[in-house]
Amino acid sequence: MMEGNKINYGIFAVFILFLLFSQLIEFEFGKVVTDNFIIFARDMLLILPPAFIIIGLFEVWISREKIENSFGSASGSLRYIYAVLLAATTVGGTFVAFPVANSLYHKGADYSSIFTYITAASLVMIPMSIMEATIIGLEFTLLRIGLSIPLVIISSVILNRLFLKLDYELPTDV
Repeated sequence: MMEGNKINYGIFAVFILFLLFSQLIEFEFGKVVTDNFIIFARDMLLILPPAFIIIGLFEVWISREKIENSFGSASGSLRYIYAVLLAATTVGGTFVAFPVANSLYHKGADYSSIFTYITAASLVMIPMSIMEATIIGLEFTLLRIGLSIPLVIISSVILNRLFLKLDYELPTDV
């Protein structure tokens, strides 16, 4: 595993050197990549630390029993509503959704709840939906969400059954 980290750091170092060299020789493509990288890095530095603090608090404050009762297989169809509502309030896209999903998994949520949450996190974020409704129209936003969510839930149920049939478990070292 250590060898893989060295390769990743090496690739990142080459990327940074490319960015610096592009600035020196005023290579236009490299300058655009640098600008985009700076915007992306800034956004991640603004979003991720508060998000991970909230995820840490979620880990400590929300009990395993609460997650099992709300997102586990015994919670029935309510788990999908909870997953969509949690996803709607998730800010930061998949950068935040995957760590939350990992926490849900380790606290006893079933696969269908986790799949619903991850997919819905990219579909129904409140800020994105409000912006979409103001630009494209409320009817389109409601239609998109209304058609997407049932398909997400159906897909999640199918994947859950497949995972259970295969007796699949996520790796514990993630």
